[in-house]
Amino acid sequence: MRSLILIALFLGAVCAFSEQEYKETFVSWMQKHEKSYTSETFQQRFNIFKSNMDFVEKWNSDPTHTHTCALNKFADLSNEEFRKTYLGLRVNQTLMQERLEAAAKLPKQVYNLTGDNINWADKGAVTGVKDQGQCGSCWSFSTTGSVEALNKIATGNLISLSEQNLIDCSTQNAGCSGGNNEVAMQYIIDNRGIDREENYPYEARNDNCRFNYAYTGAVINGIQRGSSGDEGALANLVYQQPVSIGIDASHNSFQLYSNGIYYESSCSTSALDHAVLIIGFGSQNGDYWIVKNSWGTGWGMSGYIWMARNAGNNCGVATDPSVPRP
Repeated sequence: MRSLILIALFLGAVCAFSEQEYKETFVSWMQKHEKSYTSETFQQRFNIFKSNMDFVEKWNSDPTHTHTCALNKFADLSNEEFRKTYLGLRVNQTLMQERLEAAAKLPKQVYNLTGDNINWADKGAVTGVKDQGQCGSCWSFSTTGSVEALNKIATGNLISLSEQNLIDCSTQNAGCSGGNNEVAMQYIIDNRGIDREENYPYEARNDNCRFNYAYTGAVINGIQRGSSGDEGALANLVYQQPVSIGIDASHNSFQLYSNGIYYESSCSTSALDHAVLIIGFGSQNGDYWIVKNSWGTGWGMSGYIWMARNAGNNCGVATDPSVPRP
């Protein structure tokens, strides 16, 4: 009898929803996100959606998790498809691990921070959330976000800058096939500027370089890399300006993130695959970094995510921080 009960409980956990519930939820989700499929692809997308629906149910039912997941706009994508399309940061993972190991041998500095929170959006130094679309160009958005903020702090003018300029003209990067934010910053230095968004709008595809000095929106003259793995040093840097970072965003829990403080026990601190922008930090039922993403306002908390802070460099938030300098 005990075995039968255990089997019934196991089947109940695996089959949380009826087939009708899956179908109704999928149809409602399709309508909300204006999705349609061919007869050949419908069943494939439906099966993936069901798997993601099960994941969300299981994740949210675990009281130890500090964030919730939801059936967002990526709910019809397998995690493999998601990673291939939206995670475009390119880093040398061996080098990242070596930096962490070298930094760990150094004595930690003590920073006397002037407060326990900061939000550069509240200070008017952050443009609205943008959407990279189906293009692995996260590196360009992380770069423009950091330069936009520095330009605002230095000049008082908040100017939206062109990611497409970087995609087309930063030839040491690979456009929609991926790139690196520090390489993109170096392009801006060497090019003596980056164009404004309004004059060089985003296309979510690779195109010919059309940079025009007449439309320059900002210039930078240097790059500063933060201390690898040191979240205290990172907080000190964020006090000065928003910081471009790489993270491990490869997990279903990130793909389907909804709200709360993101912590993923399976995260790597060196296998970084997505570039984002830290615009601040705070504390509310735990310490967190305020992170601006580039997947539109329909993902996460209106395009933002709170990532766990002072949690062992979870997901590599402090592994490879960098900022442009005037």
